[in-house]
Amino acid sequence: MTSTLPITSAPLASDYTQDTAAGIALSELAHDLYRRGWMAGTSGNLSVRLAREDTVLITASGLGKGRLSPSDTVLVSATTGEPLVAGSARPSAETSIHIALYQAFPDCGAVVHAHTPYATALASRAARAGERWVRFTDFELIKGMGRPFVDTITIPVFPNWPEVPRIAAEVKDHYAASEGDTAPVLLIAHHGATAWGANLAEATDRLEYLEALSHLALLVEDARTSNH
Repeated sequence: MTSTLPITSAPLASDYTQDTAAGIALSELAHDLYRRGWMAGTSGNLSVRLAREDTVLITASGLGKGRLSPSDTVLVSATTGEPLVAGSARPSAETSIHIALYQAFPDCGAVVHAHTPYATALASRAARAGERWVRFTDFELIKGMGRPFVDTITIPVFPNWPEVPRIAAEVKDHYAASEGDTAPVLLIAHHGATAWGANLAEATDRLEYLEALSHLALLVEDARTSNH
């Protein structure tokens, strides 16, 4: 059984080194996504699973991503999402979604959530049509989602409930019921996109693939509409 670190436990020196490196990686990625316009203002959140048991480092809540520092991160339990250090900052408001993904995918080492415009627009279009998924077919970029060949990939679209734990519960239930190959990305209607992977680089690549695929899908749909 996985145990939760007591909130008063003192990290080892090696833990401090790992936490610092992870904090730097999160802040640098936040700056990059901010510059792209994918994390405007305080929007978006990032996390990584640390090597020590039951520990995730996640961006703190309510901070501008263009000026995020390595210390603007919070150690939380990978089981509960609760802070592990007394007096720490408040973790991202969407921590529960990150935790749902870490629990659903044991090989998940990082989660990236951003408000990428094309993916968000595509999710909004699907939601307005009453659909709970978007599907990409035949695009070469599908391979970037870990597919060995170009086929079809289906991405779930979750409702943007005001109560984030409700979104997290639906994410958890969805993947618990899923069978076979699962796309390493999801969409939240009128909100944004989330990607995950073994590390931050892989998760970010997958977010980029999702955004590019969404852009292509919208272009194709617009071209089809204009020809009718």
